[in-house]
Amino acid sequence: MNAKYAVLAMLYFLQGIPYGLQSGLLPIYFRTLGLSFTKISLSKVLYVPWILKVFWAPLVDQYFTKRSWLLVTLYGFVLACLACSFMAPETNFFPVAIVLLLMNFCASIQDVAVDAVAIQLLTQREIGYGNTIQVVAYKMGSVLAGGGLLTFLDHLGWQTLFVGLALVYVVAIGVTWNANLKMQVRFNPQYSWVRHKTANPWLTLQELLKVPDTHWTIGLVLLYKLGEQGAISMFPLFLLDHSFSPQELGFWNGIVAMIFSIIGSLLGGYLISKQGNPFSMLKVLMIFRLFSLVFQTLLLVAYEDKQSVFEGAAVLSIILQHFIAGLVTTLTFTLMMQCAQKAQESLQATHYSLLATLEVLAKMVFSSLAGSLVDWLGFTSAFSVFLALSSVSVAYILSSRR
Repeated sequence: MNAKYAVLAMLYFLQGIPYGLQSGLLPIYFRTLGLSFTKISLSKVLYVPWILKVFWAPLVDQYFTKRSWLLVTLYGFVLACLACSFMAPETNFFPVAIVLLLMNFCASIQDVAVDAVAIQLLTQREIGYGNTIQVVAYKMGSVLAGGGLLTFLDHLGWQTLFVGLALVYVVAIGVTWNANLKMQVRFNPQYSWVRHKTANPWLTLQELLKVPDTHWTIGLVLLYKLGEQGAISMFPLFLLDHSFSPQELGFWNGIVAMIFSIIGSLLGGYLISKQGNPFSMLKVLMIFRLFSLVFQTLLLVAYEDKQSVFEGAAVLSIILQHFIAGLVTTLTFTLMMQCAQKAQESLQATHYSLLATLEVLAKMVFSSLAGSLVDWLGFTSAFSVFLALSSVSVAYILSSRR
């Protein structure tokens, strides 16, 4: 049991590293170079492999072993980190972007394989803990690569950090080689017709949509992060333009806030293990999140530079927002995995990948447009849009009779 959780935690941790680089480091780095909010938001295009992963999820489901897919992607991470260590983003960022795109490609394939292992190994009693491990480990990887990199970049240097990351992935390769987990595809003759249908993407989609609760869950993953995503991505940039330094943001937004996000995720897993009903808890949390966004919007309107009261309130709003986000994410991912477990075993990873892909798609599309909203409308009006979108997600879950 402990070995199972430890390996899952390690693999989800590694997947969080590319996300941390792009969500924690690049926006602040680009802004210090004078780029517009629109251009900063468009860097989210590097997440596109996560949207496309539903197309190669059937391949991971049906061919080779899960261990093979994991090892191939880990070797890809090592090569990507070593390549990045020889690059200089301050002079030419395009090659770095290509390498980050490769890292996202490897992470998206790895995500399908790890989710398949988790779905097969975790029982209903363990699923709350499993999803807590998923969310917490992923965020810890994001903290290391995002806030940690931004805070200590001047001390360690770009090359040293990426060589260190490459060594982390080398250790992960050794652990995965020796892990005693059921990472192979398990075929059942009575489900052979499912494998035949996966050759036709349309038939595969039809089978996935027949799984109970799938339509409702798709609506949830498309809506639940929209307003929050805009605020989380834009508020630190607002503070960067109003008296906060990149190092301060790296510490407060990239490390401290993410620690509270992890605490929220841990609390979410604990509550699921005790209550067993993530849906009812999610209703309450979505309302609390709406009020936290109202508080942040009012703070943005009244904010004055170099005033300790406003700076403290800004940090508090970031911490509160990330804490609630951690709770909401764990509960939502638990609902997604519970839904995927209702599918045939040979389609479970593909089903979960479909939901996860739509979740990433909704976040990426809106976060890519959030900067344009700020450039066009200004921060106050843009945050009003974020509030409206957050209200829609609250209305969706409160009106459900699921």
